[in-house]
Amino acid sequence: MTTQSSDPRAVLDAVGVLGDESRWKLFSFVRRARRAVTREEAAERVGISRKLAAFHLDKMVAAGLLHARYESTGESPRVGRRPKVYEPVDADLTVSIPGRQYQLLADLLIETVLNESGEEAGPDAASRMARERGVALGAAQPVDAAGRRGAAALPMCGAMLEAHGYEPAMEETGVRLRNCPFHPFADKAPELVCRMNHAFLAGYLEGLEVADVEAVLAPTPGECCVRISAAT
Repeated sequence: MTTQSSDPRAVLDAVGVLGDESRWKLFSFVRRARRAVTREEAAERVGISRKLAAFHLDKMVAAGLLHARYESTGESPRVGRRPKVYEPVDADLTVSIPGRQYQLLADLLIETVLNESGEEAGPDAASRMARERGVALGAAQPVDAAGRRGAAALPMCGAMLEAHGYEPAMEETGVRLRNCPFHPFADKAPELVCRMNHAFLAGYLEGLEVADVEAVLAPTPGECCVRISAAT
């Protein structure tokens, strides 16, 4: 599994589907099989009827946990006679409350090492990578009818911030971020992690091409070290 769902509600729904014991056994069997599994195989392995196994397997397909297809026999049989098989979906499921972004932090640090040139210090390179990632994310946002990405920048930022685990609180002067997605690493190496965090959010606003808000370092105990405020 190589990708990770970023929607916590979708992840919780998927995890909830696995709460049934038979469903969990079926899911585990399909995961371990490392190949396409038929309903009959799954039912026999778990010790339930084929009909019940089909119900549970299709339930997991609907939840995005499994992928289903009709296996080709190479003999062009009638469609209804081809066996339906199930395989695991190539996606990680991670639930974290409050939200954390360890994967993003690790990815940026790996990119920094892989692209190290020796011409800049490690923290400088990491901040540059974080800013470039933020710029790309902001530039990818859709534009409105006037060709602008964020006439109302703060509400637009809110959706991105929530998706990245920041828990934004909208205030008159800007956005207060009540959660640090990179905790506890921000406590271990605040100069590095907070600097990367600030560069990422500043880059996002740069990519949005908005001039009325800015990301500023404003460390607050128990909250994110960055605050998004009206530009001064």
